[in-house]
Amino acid sequence: MATMFEENGPSTHEQPDMSSSIQAKQKLEGLLNKNMRIRMTDGRTLVGLFLCTDRDCNVILGSAQEFLKSTDTFSQGEPRVLGLAMIPGHHVVSIEVEADSLEDSQGFVAKH
Repeated sequence: MATMFEENGPSTHEQPDMSSSIQAKQKLEGLLNKNMRIRMTDGRTLVGLFLCTDRDCNVILGSAQEFLKSTDTFSQGEPRVLGLAMIPGHHVVSIEVEADSLEDSQGFVAKH
């Protein structure tokens, strides 16, 4: 066990598997500047470029557009341009990477 200093003081934790954390970091880095569609708990959908995230799963999208939940499944309505948007992690229902923004699969399944 190793001693790690956290915000609340020292604690003892087992060392995390470094290979899986490195792989996760590489996957996230591969998604930078890719178009993402994020569905939120209130029914809204935001589409924009993935710029960053943090340990609380908050997501920052650039050039974001907001689509309101439509009662008619055939009409999405006009998007509202937001620009830079921060989505709190606890409001995220799903995240999809748009297929046309992925040059190679990198282990992610894109929904159509």
